[in-house]
Amino acid sequence: MQNLTESQHNDTFTMLLKLSQERGAEEAARALVETMRSEERYPELFEARKMLHRIELGLPPVHVPGLQGGDNERSESSKLDPQVQDELDKRLLDACREVGSGLMRSGRLQEGWMYLRAVGDDAFAAQAMEGIEPTQENLDLLLNLYVHEGIDVGRGTDLSLRMRGTCNTITMLDSVVAMRGRADQQAAVGALVRHVHQELLANLVADVRRRKPEVHGLDTGRIVDWLGIMPGLLRDGTYHLDTTHLASTVRFARVLDNSDTLRLAADLAEYGRQLHAQYQYSSEEPFADLYPMSLAWFRALLGENVEAALRLFRQKAESLDSQEHGTIGIETYADLLARVGRASEASKFLMRAMPEGMRPFGIAPSLIELASISGEFQPMMDHAKERGDVLGYAAALLQSRVKT
Repeated sequence: MQNLTESQHNDTFTMLLKLSQERGAEEAARALVETMRSEERYPELFEARKMLHRIELGLPPVHVPGLQGGDNERSESSKLDPQVQDELDKRLLDACREVGSGLMRSGRLQEGWMYLRAVGDDAFAAQAMEGIEPTQENLDLLLNLYVHEGIDVGRGTDLSLRMRGTCNTITMLDSVVAMRGRADQQAAVGALVRHVHQELLANLVADVRRRKPEVHGLDTGRIVDWLGIMPGLLRDGTYHLDTTHLASTVRFARVLDNSDTLRLAADLAEYGRQLHAQYQYSSEEPFADLYPMSLAWFRALLGENVEAALRLFRQKAESLDSQEHGTIGIETYADLLARVGRASEASKFLMRAMPEGMRPFGIAPSLIELASISGEFQPMMDHAKERGDVLGYAAALLQSRVKT
């Protein structure tokens, strides 16, 4: 905020008084807005715009409860014409955009987010933060806004990888990303996979060229190609990246759908599959054999060996004890079916295999999502009717009537 001299303050007071007397309250309020804007006094700009917009809509510039007499208990919004209230809300949201982005540009991130949160437009907030140079002083706040507040989880992950490293980023993703939606998960995990692949590839290439100086001219970004130059390189316990980081990255990568990042994830899983036995970490079912199962998963999503992968995960779904593992095997298989374009099969399998009354993990799409994808609602309606599920029946019935 700029400091104004006493003379400047007096000039502003004089201008406002003169305008209000000669041209009315609206012109005075408009001049106040321009003054606050030019001086980059952003919180005051919001209050000035609020007064202007209220005057424009025929309201008092400042709402004082009970001033108009009558019921003090009722809020102003309950008394206003709905169209007036709607227009006021729209103009105030626009003021929030201007003030929030201005505060962000000036480095006042937390204050700016107070205004932009009300707008509910993460893309706009992310754009407003584009010019902010990350430093050690503002890093925590930037990561909080990007990742914890969900403004741009992918950008936040990239920032964390650059400034905090892989280990801290993985810890952050473990605690935060699981609670976010699939799109945010994919943005964050995609950033992690690209970073880890690039780091591992660079280390591997350097090692292969050190061991085999005659290798030259190979221009490939695939880890498996470089491993192919020296078969068995990893058998003696050699590795080129923290193996726990590799395992965590491969585990996270199951949420990916983008073919480019899936290929990178498959490349990482193939490297992991060739590591010495001491680095073959056990994971949760149905990915207990972390690298082979993950590799089958990634390849199926890439359209490779789909039937073999489906058989593999179906066997897991049918053999895992639900008392010990819950429904994770069933849901994982159904999720794979849906993601390779077999939503109808996924729905029928879930209806047949899911134990009644057992709480799902939420890994697979819901029955109504699968029915909407496949366009087959009658099986879900029949299933819901058999189980006495009125809400599920109604959801399928009504969704089937929606024209897409």
